[in-house]
Amino acid sequence: DDDFDEGYGDSHLSKFCHEICLALVRKSDNWVAACSDSEWFKEQDMAKAESVYNLWADREACKFEKEYVPPEGSASAEGNPTVAVVSLIVEIQGDETNFERAGFSIADTKSVLTSLASDCRVEGGDCLNAFEVFWTPSEPKEVLTERDTIVDFPELITL
Repeated sequence: DDDFDEGYGDSHLSKFCHEICLALVRKSDNWVAACSDSEWFKEQDMAKAESVYNLWADREACKFEKEYVPPEGSASAEGNPTVAVVSLIVEIQGDETNFERAGFSIADTKSVLTSLASDCRVEGGDCLNAFEVFWTPSEPKEVLTERDTIVDFPELITL
């Protein structure tokens, strides 16, 4: 399977999800707001779960005016101080992952991210069906204001 390093260990997708969650937890001193939403499906409703995942990912992607991914190997430029929003869209099997209460406190938000970081690696990552991460601003010189955040992300709860 090309999704695994030398056929052993976690899938690339689960490693990516794990690394993103841990990176966010490590920056918890900088958090100003958070939120979470989840929906649970029976195993026989996997197609419906995938459809909802696609809907949520598309809904989140529509909040972004453009997609900017720096060319591989390009030097990172210094940016301006800004608020940033990171959105994680996840489709994971099982009912153990805790998605509740992000935004109610720093501790609750950390709990959501650490739950996802550990659960995404179960069964070598096979339980993680899909994972997408969006962030804004994506360009180094772009600035996101608190007003922009309120308009584009009204679901965020101030911590």
